[in-house]
Amino acid sequence: MASEREIIIRTALRLCLLVLLLSLGACQQGESGFRATDITGAAFGRDFALADHAGRPRTLADFRGKVVVMFFGFTHCPDVCPTTLAELAVAVKNLGTDGDRVQVLLVTVDPERDTPQVLSQYVTAFDPRFLALRGTSDETARVAKEFKIIYQKVAGARPESYTMDHSAGTYIFDPQGRLRVYVSYGQGPEVFAHDIALLLQQS
Repeated sequence: MASEREIIIRTALRLCLLVLLLSLGACQQGESGFRATDITGAAFGRDFALADHAGRPRTLADFRGKVVVMFFGFTHCPDVCPTTLAELAVAVKNLGTDGDRVQVLLVTVDPERDTPQVLSQYVTAFDPRFLALRGTSDETARVAKEFKIIYQKVAGARPESYTMDHSAGTYIFDPQGRLRVYVSYGQGPEVFAHDIALLLQQS
């Protein structure tokens, strides 16, 4: 029977292969204009059902008409999450008034520590328009599976000092609610702003 670590490694390899194949397909088409990876037509990441940090139930349909930028993380994240949120804050600001047509969503993979209050204070510190989404452990697992996200708890020196390993990429939906772009970690605010603007122009 495969160990948990082996299952995670296999899943990570499948995700990397999927992104590579989608990227090659986008290069062959050469028509999308995206700077990140074009994943238009992907058979995953179709929807979610979670509560936002104000306690309101949310699905993708709630944000129809906006470009939705969605990634998975947690508030105790030391680098990936604050870096991604900071890049998105710059990107949205650089879009000017079009920034109001963008909804950034952080899905926590650590609902145990990330209470609604903690999430609210965290995401709105980057931009008051940003939202965090939270579910039970089972709901989080279902949404992560739908979006091919890998995450696991890593024990710390004390029970409460654990951290979370998680996939670091970001998904972008067009205003019609279709998954269009995958942005790998560290590409910078310019890539976000360019691809978001392109989707807004196409709507």
